[in-house]
Amino acid sequence: MPSVLSIQNISKSYGPIQALKGVSFDVPEGSVFGVLGPNGSGKTTLLGIILDVLVANGGTYSWFGGMQPNEARKRIGSLLETPNFYHYLSAFDNLEITAAIRESGLGDRTRVLQQVGLYERRDSKFQTFSLGMKQRLAIGAARLGGPKVLVLDEPTNGLDPAGIAEIRELIRAMNKAGITIIIASHLLDEIEKVCTHVAILKKGDLLLQGPVNEVLRSEDQVEVRAADMAALEQAMQQMPGVKKVRLTEGTLQLTCDDNVTTMQVNQYCISKGITLSHLLLKKKSLETKFMELTV
Repeated sequence: MPSVLSIQNISKSYGPIQALKGVSFDVPEGSVFGVLGPNGSGKTTLLGIILDVLVANGGTYSWFGGMQPNEARKRIGSLLETPNFYHYLSAFDNLEITAAIRESGLGDRTRVLQQVGLYERRDSKFQTFSLGMKQRLAIGAARLGGPKVLVLDEPTNGLDPAGIAEIRELIRAMNKAGITIIIASHLLDEIEKVCTHVAILKKGDLLLQGPVNEVLRSEDQVEVRAADMAALEQAMQQMPGVKKVRLTEGTLQLTCDDNVTTMQVNQYCISKGITLSHLLLKKKSLETKFMELTV
């Protein structure tokens, strides 16, 4: 699958603070790509760089296989801040101003309002809209001119559950229509539910990146204890299929391949002359994994 965006070793500093530390990844065409991380991880800085709002201290990026920046920008719609429209104007009139600024033509307003589900409210003043409707109008404004890529920074921030659900459905519908979408978010749930690919940032470092079902796969753990913990730990480190062994409060936490069962762990210990006093399969949530990565 070709890439719409290739980021190579991007770095950015604000004085002594390194916001990004050599970040590299590709965004596949047709994907919903999530940039996930807690506040302060460098997500918004990265989006600012790829949209030419900020200048990187090092590294490069290219859109659409190396297209000239001015041409590439015409194919990209973005929403980086809180929706900012004239409160006393209607949705239609606000989009007229945005279309004029972007030189995208007035005929596009009807299409984007239909796409974001606001055509029936086209003559309503912006100040009468709910937060979710305001956000949908902002996404509609970003869709003016028919860009191939949308870049959204925290698109569900501050919304109630109904508003969040509306934005998620809108993102899915736009992606189904062939639009590549890049989303920055600190919400694991948002990325897991709408994204096909993800890059996880922590304090400017890229921790993991790839398809969501691989990067955010939940890992079960096995807890074990025995009278001789040193011998048990040595045995577990040698057991085939055990990827990670960690001692926590007198208990060994084993991260294993999917096909490793508690019965196999017990049988392996018996073969090594170790009798287990504790054996438990512990389900590990995605949230736990995310917190371990980013905190």
